[in-house]
Amino acid sequence: MRIAIMGAGGVGGYYGARLAAAGEEVHFIARGPHLAAIRERGLVVESQHGDLLVHPANASDDPADIGPVDIVLFCTKLWDTESAGEAIRPLIGPDTAVISAQNGVEAEQVLGRVLGPEHVMGGVSFIFAQIVEPGRILHSGPAHQLVFGEMDGAVTPRAEAFLAACEAAGFETRLSESIQKDLWEKFVYLTALSGVTCATRSSIGPILAEPATRALFEAAITEAAAVGRALGAPLSDGVVAERMAMADGLPPGVKSSMLNDLERGSRLELPWLSGGVVRLGREAGVETPTHRFIEQALALHAMGRA
Repeated sequence: MRIAIMGAGGVGGYYGARLAAAGEEVHFIARGPHLAAIRERGLVVESQHGDLLVHPANASDDPADIGPVDIVLFCTKLWDTESAGEAIRPLIGPDTAVISAQNGVEAEQVLGRVLGPEHVMGGVSFIFAQIVEPGRILHSGPAHQLVFGEMDGAVTPRAEAFLAACEAAGFETRLSESIQKDLWEKFVYLTALSGVTCATRSSIGPILAEPATRALFEAAITEAAAVGRALGAPLSDGVVAERMAMADGLPPGVKSSMLNDLERGSRLELPWLSGGVVRLGREAGVETPTHRFIEQALALHAMGRA
């Protein structure tokens, strides 16, 4: 398959490198020193599932250099969704699927408005990966799953073809027939993980070991789930307990990507995570005091040090 990785950072770079190593034609879209390093030395991935080097690597900062592809794995930060969606128009052919591996539950709607809903699939990634220096990605922990599916739950030839490519690449994958459920299940978990790790400046282990911060974490999950149900998300009755069990299974040193951004002084996805819970809760008539506290506590850092 011809696959483009829009935003070849930790997440996109990891999946793209695995797909390229398995023989797929992968084009990495990056910028700045990261792009220069990939062009010069290739893309390095360090992972407990096996290190790899993609060299030479197809890398560009201009989607027009690539042309139409079968799949776009869309991995930009949430504030870039609309502008990056406009930028990838040259990648879109008649049956191209754009799979967002972003955080939040609103990117698919934005991309649908920009590119047409027929080109958008939902995607959920479970992975901790980041650029540690230009051209080098560190994958932390065992999780490396990508879940995706058509927004209406249909099983289409393009989805089955990408599933086969992902399986051959060696990372965990699943073709979902209820991607809205998967998106919301991750959202209720991720908003708690990102918000509470940032508010406490702590990895997950100490948070869950201390009763007060464990209660804060569970309250954040509970609020987001209540918002989802009010908006019609197909969440199970046991979603809070399930997400707490998932958190308990994480290595204690795990940090959210938003905490990594906070520590670097980078811009935060706060308006679309805890801020998104608050905004969607307001629309649904659901009180969200925990996420409102997180949003207010982090407001001074939302745009980064600059």
